[in-house]
Amino acid sequence: MAERRIGIVMHGITGRMGLNQHLIRSIVAIRAQGGVALANGDRLIPDPILVGRDAGKVEAIAKAHGIERWTTDLGAALSNRSDEIFFDAATTQMRAELIGRAIDAGKHVYCEKPISDKLHVALALARKAKAAGIKHGVVQDKLFLPGLKKLAMLRQSGFFGRMLSVRGEFGYWVFEGDWQPAQRPSWNYRKKDGGGIILDMLCHWRYVLDNLFGEVKSVSCLGATHIPTRVDEQGRKYEADADDAAYATFELEGGVIAQVNSSWATRVRRDDLVTFHVDGTHGSAVAGLTKCWTQHRVNTPKPVWNPDIPQTIDFFGTWEEVPDNWPSGNGFKEQWEMFLRHVAEDGPWKYDLVEGAKGVQLAELGLKSWQERRWLDVPALEI
Repeated sequence: MAERRIGIVMHGITGRMGLNQHLIRSIVAIRAQGGVALANGDRLIPDPILVGRDAGKVEAIAKAHGIERWTTDLGAALSNRSDEIFFDAATTQMRAELIGRAIDAGKHVYCEKPISDKLHVALALARKAKAAGIKHGVVQDKLFLPGLKKLAMLRQSGFFGRMLSVRGEFGYWVFEGDWQPAQRPSWNYRKKDGGGIILDMLCHWRYVLDNLFGEVKSVSCLGATHIPTRVDEQGRKYEADADDAAYATFELEGGVIAQVNSSWATRVRRDDLVTFHVDGTHGSAVAGLTKCWTQHRVNTPKPVWNPDIPQTIDFFGTWEEVPDNWPSGNGFKEQWEMFLRHVAEDGPWKYDLVEGAKGVQLAELGLKSWQERRWLDVPALEI
């Protein structure tokens, strides 16, 4: 067994997602476990260089997590041929340009979503990567959540029979920032900064729906800005002009109907911050981030509508939990390990820039549907 180094230029690690999920819980964790096991028994050790504009912040993060290399010079980092991968978790508006520069420098690229706020830009990026012959990927973390992996197992086992419908509920109350600090950065609520829940979450729902329930064929979406004024990180009031809620219905392959509500202006009274309720002819399931419950046709109670007497059935008690029969770690880390194997030994991989462009396509159609108040078909993309 030998150790093999792989250099990664990591941009955007001072932000919440870049720091917590990608650096600390993924790359630092992979280094701590001794790298990624390859098929030949070797261990692939990530060697990141952290890149950011604020030298003090980047240096402090590097020192705190045992990272030797950091810089404020992205151009110099991209020119270093010993670093094979470029990763970006910074702002959406900058992403396409940065990924394009990395492709021109011959880097394999991996990035957060959305890859752009415009479909034509996302498609151009996917075509550029294809022409360059580099490996490329987009974070699609929710597919690696334990609860959704259990849903995938149920579908593959035939548990649902013919799938009928999916109801998704996502969101929580994001404080306005006046008497309690907001849990999300203020840019999320400004259009000019790439904010809006439709652009953010419909990119997620595209890969979740496509992979777990059926390819998305059409969409009807209604957005809303429920909280029009918020307070930013400096305590200043600002106009929140981006959508903070989206109510979307999707027609999926096979006639499945999916309804997904996304909101940063709702209070949670359900099993988790996101839940998916799936109904089929043979059984139903409800999944959150980690847990999943099922009800088969032979275990389904027989309620009778009678509003004159209290309900006697404990509906929650009639469901069975799917056991944790396999270990599950951090989903971001799991996808990182897959991408590193893909680069190092051509391991299996499907979450490329084309899949990222599909998410941008659905978000763009969702915004158009809201504007025009009508259903829109989702055509196949030509790359």
